[in-house]
Amino acid sequence: MKKYFSTLIICLVLAVFFVAVQLGINSGAISWYWMTNLYLVGINIILAASLNLINGFTGEFSLGHAGFMAVGAYSSAIITANLGLPFPLAVIVGMLAAALAGLLVGLPTLRLRGDYLAIATLGFGEIVRVVLMNIDYVGGASGLTDIPAMVNWPIIFFSVVLSLLLIRNFICSSHGRACLAVRENDLAAEMMGVNITYYKVLAFVIGAALAGLAGVLYAHYYTVLQPREFSFMLTFNVLVMVMVGGLGSLTGSVVGAVIITIASAFLQAIPELRMVIYAALLIISAVFRPQGLLGEKEVSLNILQKLGGVLSGPVRSKQAH
Repeated sequence: MKKYFSTLIICLVLAVFFVAVQLGINSGAISWYWMTNLYLVGINIILAASLNLINGFTGEFSLGHAGFMAVGAYSSAIITANLGLPFPLAVIVGMLAAALAGLLVGLPTLRLRGDYLAIATLGFGEIVRVVLMNIDYVGGASGLTDIPAMVNWPIIFFSVVLSLLLIRNFICSSHGRACLAVRENDLAAEMMGVNITYYKVLAFVIGAALAGLAGVLYAHYYTVLQPREFSFMLTFNVLVMVMVGGLGSLTGSVVGAVIITIASAFLQAIPELRMVIYAALLIISAVFRPQGLLGEKEVSLNILQKLGGVLSGPVRSKQAH
């Protein structure tokens, strides 16, 4: 009963937040600038959560998220801008293309460990960027333009909610538990019969598909794509969000994405110092709070229930006397 009550409360909070933002956009109370940053927060939450699935929950160190996002963005843009096909098909194609890229990259590279895996996935991201710069069909170095603007607040909101729900259900499933076992000790997990390569690739493909979804949303909101936008610095930004929020925490991914995106909005006036501040933030986080703000913890209504138990404890003891 408590589980259903908690779910109902969460749904009500999300519904109130959705309606409040929609009313703010319709009435003009939320300006175009902050609406853009709000959409960017949603895209960054999907990126951070999907990278956390790979780096935090499975224990692999991937630096190729910008490449997966680029694959999803350009694949979907080809569907709508070049072929004139509907947006839902573009979402499917973008996610499938990114998932296929994740599979092709993950099969050979996930046999590597530590720094070698990071270098291999970083190389994939740079290869994608350079290849896109040399393909005239997608605009080459000048980029792809005239992408139809199809993204609005409901699409962003439900994409974020469904992405987080998908990752959460995966983590709580037997497959997710296997990924957590691989993270803790892959040798022990393999001795217990866990196919570590399969689960590493599975988490990698899901994370890549969701990065592709973020790319689809990005392309069809900003309506312009340029290869230089998908450089290593994009992956670095997402990695900072994950590190600040907490490796192994979906709530931490949300918190990290919100903090870094809003901080970036306030630092627009000093772009030359923005990356310096990001790097300093990452160093401070690694030194003083290496597990991130939330570590592996998730914020839930259980905290309120425990607080209620503490407050009601003295009353029960008094009645007992």
